[in-house]
Amino acid sequence: MMTRSILIIDDEPNMRWVLGRALEQAGYTIHGAGGGEEAASLLSRESIDLVLLDLKLKGEDGLMILRRLRERQPELVVIMLTAYGTVPTAVEAMQLGAADFL
Repeated sequence: MMTRSILIIDDEPNMRWVLGRALEQAGYTIHGAGGGEEAASLLSRESIDLVLLDLKLKGEDGLMILRRLRERQPELVVIMLTAYGTVPTAVEAMQLGAADFL
């Protein structure tokens, strides 16, 4: 059985570590990126099955990164994560192609 690979994009290293650790224990291969450029570099060299993308990042926001991900890899499954969710933001994320908004 092939191990599924998840990319966590979050500018908070502790959040990447906590999420990554839990998902590793569930049997997933985890990659982490602090922002869009690092994520793009990782996606160019790794096979990723799922992206967990934080909405609020330093510099560009998660919706900007989501737009670029959808342009480059439309089949990639992206789930938006945030502690600052609003209905309009959730609707926008879903319209941009997010699989879910948590």
